[in-house]
Amino acid sequence: MSHDGYDRDLERAQLALVEAQVAAAASGERVVIVLEGRDSAGKDGAIKRIVEHLSVRLTRVVALPKPSDRERTQWYFQRYVAHLPAAGEIVIFNRSWYNRAGVEVVMGFSTLAEQVEFLRDAPDFERMLVESGIRLIKLWLDIGKDEQARRLKARKTDPLKQLKVSDMDAVAQDRWADYSAARDTMLMRTHTPLAPWHCVHADHKKAARLAILRYLVHAIAPATIAADVPLATPDVLFSLEAAAVDDGRLAP
Repeated sequence: MSHDGYDRDLERAQLALVEAQVAAAASGERVVIVLEGRDSAGKDGAIKRIVEHLSVRLTRVVALPKPSDRERTQWYFQRYVAHLPAAGEIVIFNRSWYNRAGVEVVMGFSTLAEQVEFLRDAPDFERMLVESGIRLIKLWLDIGKDEQARRLKARKTDPLKQLKVSDMDAVAQDRWADYSAARDTMLMRTHTPLAPWHCVHADHKKAARLAILRYLVHAIAPATIAADVPLATPDVLFSLEAAAVDDGRLAP
């Protein structure tokens, strides 16, 4: 895709997303978008394009730090509930309650019992959100090992990316297989008809960002608005199914 073509298609999708938010504000719809993925998968860049022209008052991006000592004594989902949307709002979780099924599993930040409990309870928690009227969208951004290595290296040499560097970067490559196993378990155990996962091939940032915006338009906007935006192509964004774990659609 040419630079001009990408900019044109991105602007078209962003305009439709603005119109979708106008409709959501009028109807009182509540939207939660969960963005998960490996380190350096492109969550920040995707979120930047999503919110670029949306209402600051009606849009919130939630990226919580590690829990405090007090929060560790609470019901696990409690600190996320506090950030759920009111009528007309869109809330984007840049990482979410799924930390318990990913980094906490690989790094041992929670116990096996806590992890088992999470996988049991997450589908029920999300069912309650959906049945309360929240539109819940879950996206997993997937990249290959070589591409992750390239991006992590770039973070170290680009002064504008120094705020993205974290202690987890150092082990992301060494624990690649562990993260893959945790990802597969998480996706398969929490993919439900009410709260399905959609996966995004994110090795190519522009294609991934455009696919995400197009998908969001069709997930959120009234049909009259979404009709003007092409669907995300399935070679970039697809609905999770069990075969994807083994057929190469998810990075091994």
